Amino acid sequence: MNLDKKYDESQSLLSVNDLKTWFPVKRGFFSRQQDYIRAVDGVSLELFSGETLGLVGESGCGKTTLGRTLLGLEPVTSGEIYFKNFLLNHAGRKQMNRLRQEMQVIFQDPLSSLNPRMSVMDIVTEGLVQFKRIEGSKEDHARRLIKEVGLSGDAIYRYPHEFSGGQRQRINIARAISLRPEFIICDEAVSALDVSIQAQVINLLISLQEQHQLSYLFISHDLSVVSNIADRVAVMYLGQIFEKGKTADIIHAPLHPYTRALIAAVPVPGKERQDKFAEVKGEAPSTATPPVGCRFHPRCPEAMPVCRETPPPLRRFEDREVRCHLY
Repeated sequence: MNLDKKYDESQSLLSVNDLKTWFPVKRGFFSRQQDYIRAVDGVSLELFSGETLGLVGESGCGKTTLGRTLLGLEPVTSGEIYFKNFLLNHAGRKQMNRLRQEMQVIFQDPLSSLNPRMSVMDIVTEGLVQFKRIEGSKEDHARRLIKEVGLSGDAIYRYPHEFSGGQRQRINIARAISLRPEFIICDEAVSALDVSIQAQVINLLISLQEQHQLSYLFISHDLSVVSNIADRVAVMYLGQIFEKGKTADIIHAPLHPYTRALIAAVPVPGKERQDKFAEVKGEAPSTATPPVGCRFHPRCPEAMPVCRETPPPLRRFEDREVRCHLY
C-alpha cells in the first residue's frame, strides 16, 4: 500500500446505508417459508473516489453477497445504495445498463469467468461492442487493452485454456477496465493464484488505479493481501460490519476481538515454525439463526453478560468504528 497516496474524501463514490440482503428459506411439502438467510444484515459503508476499501472476513460471512448486491445481481431486501448520489434501488433496466458501464467486477476463478469458446479479442471487447463504444478496429482496441495488463499483443487470437491462471486473471482485468469504469469490485481476485503471481496482480491493480483513477472494493479473506492494497479496511462477520478504519490502524492496533483473532491467525514469515497457528475458536453460527446479542459472543474470549443479551451498535471510537461492548 502506498502510504503517500491521496484519495478524495469529499467525493463519496459509493454510499451504502443499512443494507440488507435476505434469502427466504423454504421447507416442507408445500415449500412454505420458514426463515431467512441473513447474508447481509444492516451494512453501512462508504467508498471514496480513488480509494481502495478492503472487505475481509471468514468464508460465508456475506462478503460476496454484498458485492453482488451492490452490482444489482442480488435483490435488495431493505436499505439504500447510492452510486454517485444516484439511488440504485430505484434504477430501471436502462439506467442500470448505463451505470454498469461505470461498475465492473473481477471474479475469483479466472477460468470459469471466461467463455472458453470466445477468443481473448472477443472477451476483452465484448462490453465495448455491447454498448457500441467501438471506434475503429476491434483488434486495435483488444491489443491496447491486453498490453495494458502486461500480455503480448498476439494473445488476442488465443483462447482461455491456453493461458496460465495468472494470465487468465490479467485477461479478466483487461475486460473489467475496457469500459473505463470508475468502480471495480475485486471479489477474491488473487486468492486462486500462487503467492508470487498474487504480488504481480496486486501491483498491476495499483498501477491501473493510478492510471485510470479507479476505486476498488477489494474482497478477501486474507488480511495480509488486503494490507498491501487497501487504504481502509472493513471487517465483516455474519452479515454485519464489526470494525472499520484505516488499514494501518486495523492491522497494527485492532480493537474488536474478532479482528484480533483474524490477524493472529495469519502466518508471519520470518518467525520460527509453529506446531499450531492461532485460530478463531469454534464455528460461525448460521446466518438463518444468528445468536442473540453480539453475534460473535459464542466464540469471543472477552464476552461479557451484556454481550449475550444486547446487540452492540457500530460506534465511533477514536479514529474508527467498532461494533463491540468493550468500547
